[in-house]
Amino acid sequence: MSAKFSVKARHSAVTETRSVRGLLIAVSLLFLLLFLFLPLISVFFEALRQGFGTYVDALTEPDAVAAIKLTLLASGVAVPLNLVFGVTAAWAVAKFEFRGKALLITLIDLPFSVSPVVSGLIYVLMFGASGWAAGLLANTDIQIIFALPGIVLATIFVTFPFVARELIPLMQEQGTDDEQAALSLGANGWQTFWHVTLPNVRWGLLYGVLLCNARAMGEFGAVSVVSGHIRGETNTMPLHVEILYNEYNFAAAFAMASVLASLALVTLGIKTLLELRHSDSLATAQKH
Repeated sequence: MSAKFSVKARHSAVTETRSVRGLLIAVSLLFLLLFLFLPLISVFFEALRQGFGTYVDALTEPDAVAAIKLTLLASGVAVPLNLVFGVTAAWAVAKFEFRGKALLITLIDLPFSVSPVVSGLIYVLMFGASGWAAGLLANTDIQIIFALPGIVLATIFVTFPFVARELIPLMQEQGTDDEQAALSLGANGWQTFWHVTLPNVRWGLLYGVLLCNARAMGEFGAVSVVSGHIRGETNTMPLHVEILYNEYNFAAAFAMASVLASLALVTLGIKTLLELRHSDSLATAQKH
């Protein structure tokens, strides 16, 4: 009797009634509506409140164009570099055993545990006017802080774990059998990587690049510290939104914010498509 009762109790503990399931779904949808959809809708509503002409003017004025170009340029430099680093680091961690492997994994995860503002401050302390590297740059025309190189460095730092962290568990799950088979058939290391390793992780790699690019374009904290907020020169799109909002130029601020929101929606759409079409590979990549 007690055994039957315990089985029934366990069954009832994990099987909710239809009303309970409906309540849970309603609460989830209400939460999404209040904290996700309504703010997103309000961004586009405020951006277009004063008319489409005002919206276009806000996005085509020189400072806005400069901010968009700088964001695309910084992301265009940071993402490919993170792609190369992520693939290299993941290949080394997943396919080889070497001393310092645990340290390398820890360093890859470091940007996840360090505030972006702190990372930006580190670059200021290194390359600023009184930084320890200032003497090395004193006799050159190279400017790191308050210029494009500093923005790129800050963007790289906060985004470089994304590709590696997507690929490492995926490569570890696949093991080295395919590579060993290719080597036994006469392939060299580069051929093995290009024709065996890379095709096996292509969807996880694309997913990691997608997340990396989304973070690079939307980064605020680290870039804010190293940019100097020079209007038309070192302001990225998020920084430009902040300046416009602080100046009570709400239409222009929300117009630029709508561009960032649109990029986020496109990223989300591609991410969802990848998850639907290649769920098995991506699920393995996201185990950690």
